[in-house]
Amino acid sequence: MLLAVTAIWGGTFVTVQKAVATFPVVTFLAIRFTLATLVFLPLLLRPLSTARDPGRYRRVLLPSLLISVTLFAGYAFQTYGLRFTTPAKAGFITGISVVLVPLGSALFLRRPPHAGAWLGVALATVGLAALTLNGDLSIAPGDLLVLGCAISFAAQILLVGHFAPRFDAVPLAVGQIAGVAILSWLVALAVDGPPTWPGRQVWFAAAFTGVMATSFAFWAQTKAQRLTSPTHTALIFATEPVFAAIFSFLLIGEQLTPRAIVGCGLILTGMLVSESGVWLRRRRQATPTG
Repeated sequence: MLLAVTAIWGGTFVTVQKAVATFPVVTFLAIRFTLATLVFLPLLLRPLSTARDPGRYRRVLLPSLLISVTLFAGYAFQTYGLRFTTPAKAGFITGISVVLVPLGSALFLRRPPHAGAWLGVALATVGLAALTLNGDLSIAPGDLLVLGCAISFAAQILLVGHFAPRFDAVPLAVGQIAGVAILSWLVALAVDGPPTWPGRQVWFAAAFTGVMATSFAFWAQTKAQRLTSPTHTALIFATEPVFAAIFSFLLIGEQLTPRAIVGCGLILTGMLVSESGVWLRRRRQATPTG
């Protein structure tokens, strides 16, 4: 399920790139997350009439708010960082979240990752560098902003991993998406000014990203993280540049360089290493002893 989410995210790059070329970025994010919230509302309201414990929706407000702040911060840091740095640098620096998640998981959630996860993270990080990194890595203002994006996305994964087992997937996902929509509108009104009416291409991109890349994606992430670890989630999300490269080739004919192909291979290898570690650990736990 998480791999499908990552594939969808990778497929949005071309569509969104064309949409925001002529439309304010933060306003686009506000429309995207508003549509995503509207899609989710029927799922959220339907159980309210029959719920035996309506208080559980109130209890999810604070966790949703915390997650939405980190999620919005990630998108905001990444968007404004791209004004001062290259997309290649931004892609690699954002990928540092793959390394930050196991560190944060060990420090804050007391979940030390297994050895296979560490090796998988190392391979995925090298793969991200090979796939996306161009030029030097001198610290520029844009690089620092995108580093804030990586930290924010890592925090979002950790928070979802912490709260997902305690709450229903739908209200938790709706809460964080609605929170991002509200924050996006506040920032958009302050930065972009009064919103203009989007064109057809912007509406298509907002609808596609709002329904598939936001509503479905965050519900699936919240649902899946009830059954897996934050480190495993981050490692799968590291494949997003792979899918972005594939869709760029299929949709606009962008060619993969030999180094990019090597990067794709390393990231996929990192996934397999981590998956095999999880599978072996579960098999050992399931094998009777004595």
